[in-house]
Amino acid sequence: MFKKEIKTSIKISATPEMIWKVLTDFENYPDWNEFLSSVEGNFNPGNHVKITAGGMKFKPKILVYDKNKEIRWIGKFLVCGLFDGEHLFRIIDHRDGRCTFQQEEFFSGLLVKLFAKKLDKDTKNGFIQMNEKLKEICEMNMMGN
Repeated sequence: MFKKEIKTSIKISATPEMIWKVLTDFENYPDWNEFLSSVEGNFNPGNHVKITAGGMKFKPKILVYDKNKEIRWIGKFLVCGLFDGEHLFRIIDHRDGRCTFQQEEFFSGLLVKLFAKKLDKDTKNGFIQMNEKLKEICEMNMMGN
């Protein structure tokens, strides 16, 4: 079984509450989030949600939904073990008006090696672009408060 990790992070001058508010305002994702263009559903752990990311549609299972701290889900392509991904968003509060926002994904499965270059380029770039846009919106909102 092949494995791959993508880890990104960005410092944001905003409270965890502000970052969470923007991050979980899924209805407005199409206005700013090119990577995750659609997110729908009930995020209680154990539920499946509908996500469109990078043109692909999938229905991951929510593992963690810890307000102002973390969202984590696990999804699969067709069947378990082929191409699975555990995605996480984490907000780390530095308690000085700044936070670190982490976005990571842990891939495993038979097809991971086949898609490794695409993951390194397109997926990682999508994470970085989303992080930067999240930072921009949160910091603008903090200045408006």
